Amino acid sequence: MALVLCTGVDKALLQSRQLILERAGHTVVPAMDEQTLITVCQKHSFDVAVIGQAVSPNVKQRIASLVRQHCPETKILELYPLYAGKVLPDADSWLSVPVDVPKDLADRVNELLQGKSGPND
Repeated sequence: MALVLCTGVDKALLQSRQLILERAGHTVVPAMDEQTLITVCQKHSFDVAVIGQAVSPNVKQRIASLVRQHCPETKILELYPLYAGKVLPDADSWLSVPVDVPKDLADRVNELLQGKSGPND
């Protein structure tokens, strides 16, 4: 399965995403701040980086930039609330999510692993 970097600012949402992905067989490394993100990117070769929906547009862009810089082979999956829309035009895939937990998260990560961008909802 995949080694997944999960980023976000809400600890409960981050833990929920981690649980969903681990139940699907993935290994998840969480990062809630820039230094942690840089450190784990230097230690691991991630397959997918999930950027959480509760992150402001500026912070999403910063996280994506850091992932591209420190984990250049990692595919980026942007989660976003439907009312807000996508922020990262250069993400590898997107998933609109409800306010709490994205039910299709594991499926979208699996699609990225198989080289599919998946539907861009």
